[in-house]
Amino acid sequence: MAGAGGGGCPAGANDLQWCFSQVKGAIDEDVAEADIISTVEFNYSGDLLATGDKGGRVVIFQREQENKSRPHSRGEYNVYSTFQSHEPEFDYLKSLEIEEKINKIRWLPQQNAAQFLLSTNDKTIKLWKISERDKRAEGYNLKDEDGRLRDPFRITALRVPILKPMDLMVEASPRRIFANAHTYHINSISVNSDHETYLSADDLRINLWHLEITDRSFNIVDMKPANMEELTEVITAAEFHPHQCNVFVHSSSKGTTRLCDMRSSALCDTHSKFFEEPEDPSSRSFFSEIISSISDVKFSHSGRYMMTRDYLSVKVWDLNMESRPVETHQVHEYLRSKLCSLYENDCIFDKFECCWSGSDSAIMTGSYNNFFRMFDRNTRRDVTLEASRENSKPRASLKPRKVCTGAKRKRDEISVDSLDFSKKILHTAWHPAGNVIAVAATNNLYIFQDKVN
Repeated sequence: MAGAGGGGCPAGANDLQWCFSQVKGAIDEDVAEADIISTVEFNYSGDLLATGDKGGRVVIFQREQENKSRPHSRGEYNVYSTFQSHEPEFDYLKSLEIEEKINKIRWLPQQNAAQFLLSTNDKTIKLWKISERDKRAEGYNLKDEDGRLRDPFRITALRVPILKPMDLMVEASPRRIFANAHTYHINSISVNSDHETYLSADDLRINLWHLEITDRSFNIVDMKPANMEELTEVITAAEFHPHQCNVFVHSSSKGTTRLCDMRSSALCDTHSKFFEEPEDPSSRSFFSEIISSISDVKFSHSGRYMMTRDYLSVKVWDLNMESRPVETHQVHEYLRSKLCSLYENDCIFDKFECCWSGSDSAIMTGSYNNFFRMFDRNTRRDVTLEASRENSKPRASLKPRKVCTGAKRKRDEISVDSLDFSKKILHTAWHPAGNVIAVAATNNLYIFQDKVN
């Protein structure tokens, strides 16, 4: 899993040792709401990295090629394209404002010179084409170079237009708009392994779309009860299997995950597998149901495992064993005693995402105080790291952080009472083939690389 910049470590050997690479974003103390990053996603090759924000913008970063004169740059990411994906809208029938915030971005596998991605806000999904132009046509017969039409009576000879080089221009153009299919807010989109279809999920329904058809979708899961007063759970996340185009999972606010097979029936209201860990009655409290709600579910790249993130932990499940997870990693167990205050300030409802390393040997998820957690599945070691500008010198090693719960605090430890809950890392992404990670902290995007020996 060495980074693409050479000199890295062998696969899985260095999953928990990282050094600073870059940070993107303003240093302002007062962060505008529109600038807060709401999603982060690498493309299939890892050469492009897309972020979406609450202002409806998508910013794409491209990894620079290796520079022999600057060997330590190791392929930095620079802005490649920025475009406005969604605008604020108003639903006049329901008198509701529809935010422009980008909830999710998903790349499509590259088929030609152009790149394609799906972006969604609460209601509308858009398919964008990102293409490059470095040549322009000159010498038209019917129009001048400035675009004005020529008088046909003055044309005395036919010209053959020629292509001339120009400065590289990256264009983002909307190719499809998938709208009016969700009553509730969209929380997930996932591209199928057949590369022709994708799913979109809201609180109660999951729809299946064809990428070429915008005016209809197929409802494959419907959890809406006949009487809404009988509603007990909602869908929190959904994802297609990376290799089996008929299999997908969706998680719920009750801490359960259902695996569905589209071959069994057109409407997948009955699941094929049901993953739930029995609750320990001795640890039950007022907050049990809230903290058991799953905020994210991700298949491993191999397709053998899946990972679920609830408020306090990350669980890894073997798809062949539904009764209990094969791994449970505590993310910030020290917050269990703080659940009452976290409930009062609404932090208990934060939706943390999680991601796999390219070889599935490590997992990563976020926490508070700009901390993020990593777990090495092979060595069973874990580490807490911090995304901060204070240690943002190029190639500076990230020092592990420790949170102290007791009265006696060591010099390098931070007290649980001094954690800043306004600084939270909800969105992270891991390069699909190398040890490069992207961490969104409010309006800043931090990029870290594995430590060079």
